[in-house]
Amino acid sequence: MKLTLIGAGPGDPDLITLKGIKALQKAEVVLYDSLVHPSLLDYCPANSEKILVGKRFGKTSCGQDEINELIVEKAHQYGNVVRLKGGDSFIFGRGYEEIIFAAEHGIESEVIPGISSSYAVPAMAGIPLTSRGVSESFWVITGTTREHNLSKDLYLAAQSTATVVILMGLHKLEEIVSMYSGLNKLDMPITIIQNGTLEDQKLVTGKISNIIPLSKVSEMGSPAIIVIGKVAALPDLTHQRIRAMMQKGNTLAGSAD
Repeated sequence: MKLTLIGAGPGDPDLITLKGIKALQKAEVVLYDSLVHPSLLDYCPANSEKILVGKRFGKTSCGQDEINELIVEKAHQYGNVVRLKGGDSFIFGRGYEEIIFAAEHGIESEVIPGISSSYAVPAMAGIPLTSRGVSESFWVITGTTREHNLSKDLYLAAQSTATVVILMGLHKLEEIVSMYSGLNKLDMPITIIQNGTLEDQKLVTGKISNIIPLSKVSEMGSPAIIVIGKVAALPDLTHQRIRAMMQKGNTLAGSAD
């Protein structure tokens, strides 16, 4: 019996790995999350069983215990089971818990990593998490712990010069702003990216001092990723530089005429 854990990537179905696609093409049963792009299921055989077990903040299709039991049940039924999870299974995906539970029931596992939304979503929004002279490192932090609290690691990260990426943290935005405000970082750039890598992606960029009203005006919702740090302002600076260069070019061209 075997469990295959596949990371589906950050949302865009083209960002799943080739190895992940090959595993889906042989799948007899797939347990998939709600953040998985539905078109990825088209790679599965037509007669395969597809079960939605998705979870997202405030909405739960299956609890983790139920998902664990389904993995064992379907592995016994089919001999193998594919678990398709958004992003990467080992980055806030509880993938390790699932392979341990499977092992306790005599089921071997294979892990096929996925592209994590923690870096892919900012990248596709034009935000480099590290950039020479701007940021030397980055933290990736969950917005909600098991106890539904803001992670204590955020306070440590906020005191550093590193870029901070917060997953599943939009509903904690006021607490996040309060923490950074208490550290006198009101001018720190911050970007919120909703539905990253998808066609309906939208984002709002501001500073700690004004991001709450900006996010409300933009009607930002989950799923969303929050990026805090100087790099969050780089896309706007890039656009400004491009416009300035184009204007300069047009001026020089006009002078030549």
